Amino acid sequence: ERLRGSPYSLAAGFAFGAAISFTPFIGFHFILSGIFAWIFRANILASALGTVVGNPWTFPFIWALVYNVGNWILGHPEGQAVLNEATLRAFFDGVWAGDWAHVTHIFLDVIHPMLIGSIPVGIFVWIIFFYPLRALIRRFHHRRATLIGEGRQRNKKKLKHGAAKVEVREK
Repeated sequence: ERLRGSPYSLAAGFAFGAAISFTPFIGFHFILSGIFAWIFRANILASALGTVVGNPWTFPFIWALVYNVGNWILGHPEGQAVLNEATLRAFFDGVWAGDWAHVTHIFLDVIHPMLIGSIPVGIFVWIIFFYPLRALIRRFHHRRATLIGEGRQRNKKKLKHGAAKVEVREK
């Protein structure tokens, strides 16, 4: 079954999911995209679908991009730490273990630049997905309405001609 909603709702929902997948909050993308979709009256299911933009094949590129953009914004052109899966895993392990000194160190070196970089990149990603998708969905809705209208016209003609034939037969 297809997703129901306005072109805005569907496009904004998917765009929020795609944009949120550029944040370093792995494991929370569904929740965050759903919250943004709810706040902006976008389609929540479309936002969940949009998070597939961030996946095991794209995350390395996404992380490198947002990390480098964040370091550039913060004025650290070389970066302060090595960004890899082990670093991110160590961050979340520290959170669950309550080792806040370790978490703070990793946050300042890696997650902070990623978070800062994900804001402008996420806005850019939202725009890149929203406007083309909204136009595409509008065209789809218009074409579907046209086809439905044409079908109704054909059915009316068939009924009209069929009713006339029935009346002729009865006489």
